Amino acid sequence: MTTDIDASLNEFIDACRHAIGAQYVSTDAQQNASYLTDWRRRHTGAACAVMKPGSTEEVAAIVRLCNQFKVPVVPQGGNTGLVLGSIPDDSGSAIILSLTRLNQIRAVDPINNTMTVESGCILQNIQQAAKQANRLFPLSLASEGSCTIGGNLSANAGGTAVLRYGNARELCLGLEVVTPQGHVWNGLRGLRKDNTGYDLRDLYIGAEGTLGIITAAVLKLFPQPKAGRTAMLALRSADDALLLLTRAQEKCSAALTGFELMSGFCMELVARHFPQLCLSFQEAHAQYVLLELSDSESDEHANMLLEDLVGDALQSDIVQDAIVATSIAQSKTLWKVREHIPLAQAVEGKNIKHDVALPISVIGDFIRHTDQQIQQAFAGARMVTFGHLGDGNLHYNVAHPEQQTEDSFLAQQTTINRLVHDSVHSFGGSISAEHGIGALKREEILRYKSEIEMNLMRTIKYALDPLKLMNPGKII
Repeated sequence: MTTDIDASLNEFIDACRHAIGAQYVSTDAQQNASYLTDWRRRHTGAACAVMKPGSTEEVAAIVRLCNQFKVPVVPQGGNTGLVLGSIPDDSGSAIILSLTRLNQIRAVDPINNTMTVESGCILQNIQQAAKQANRLFPLSLASEGSCTIGGNLSANAGGTAVLRYGNARELCLGLEVVTPQGHVWNGLRGLRKDNTGYDLRDLYIGAEGTLGIITAAVLKLFPQPKAGRTAMLALRSADDALLLLTRAQEKCSAALTGFELMSGFCMELVARHFPQLCLSFQEAHAQYVLLELSDSESDEHANMLLEDLVGDALQSDIVQDAIVATSIAQSKTLWKVREHIPLAQAVEGKNIKHDVALPISVIGDFIRHTDQQIQQAFAGARMVTFGHLGDGNLHYNVAHPEQQTEDSFLAQQTTINRLVHDSVHSFGGSISAEHGIGALKREEILRYKSEIEMNLMRTIKYALDPLKLMNPGKII
């Protein structure tokens, strides 16, 4: 017997098929499986259908139908998020709106240093298109071969070049957005200055699809650097890394593009599971820094900057040892070491991840204090600490003690999260730096944000999305 609910859902899906083409509306469970499971394979949701519109107008048509039939919408790009922001809940009432068919680069303006792209464009393709125009789009992430710019903007992604260029918010000038009512706001302006009211662009960036669906963006481009230099430096402590950061900023100024901190255990994991990437340091060290310069003058100038910095740091006893890349291949190898830390973690086993932001000046104290607390509560826990020290973003991950099973350790995740997040809060930090809130940290932020702040966020959410259909269960 067909219920009214079933009839309504069938009518909705038929209308969607008519709007964007039957081949782009799937209700097949097997075909939809990859859209329903998160990147880390920790959670699988349910959806009544996966929709793949091919244009902004088709996105708007689907959203209008969702309004008419009161169907929740979960926007999804490359599905590379780590906080369940692009996965539906278990009810099966929502649709997944996949934006991967919106993958056109609409325009490149090298004189204005902008590029207009659709939200389903893969980040790596945008980087390559910029390079073909002799320009640089500097957003760089480990998942850049599969993540999309719409997801990057929705989560306000960071990456390895934030120190010089800023995160996704700073790299975007304008947006095109489908509102929760199915209207299209065209804010695709390539302007550096526009004081004509509220900054709607910044409202949607970082909102994780809860206020509207980003369908296109105007991105900032930069001149291609004339030269790049990379070095891996060994240090005694995170405090010495902060001293090195200050020294590097003083000596290299804007040429300092990357400054990545990695604990000794990170390097041990990479060497264990990817021995081809093992570096030839004479001995193990407590911390390492991957440093990159991007110079706008010449190879000679870049060499001079790096040689002066490394020589001074060694002479001042801030740095204990150094490997300086002398070729593009060697530079790529050093970056592969950094990029393989998450892969080495995965091979080693499950771990408890934290993506936190802190005032740069307190990171050494935070690591020392929080490591001690973790060891007191969970003796033998192994700290996989790495991140973008130059902008205060730390991936503070905790792996199980070797004598303890993964599952029994993961059962303590709530306790460990609370310990780490309370410590982050006490040092004036944030429990999410670049991954977002999603569903994973939705309840956790209530502990650290004031009621006033949460009420302001709720007011914005309900004013723009009164039916609460946009990515429900995320952030708020």
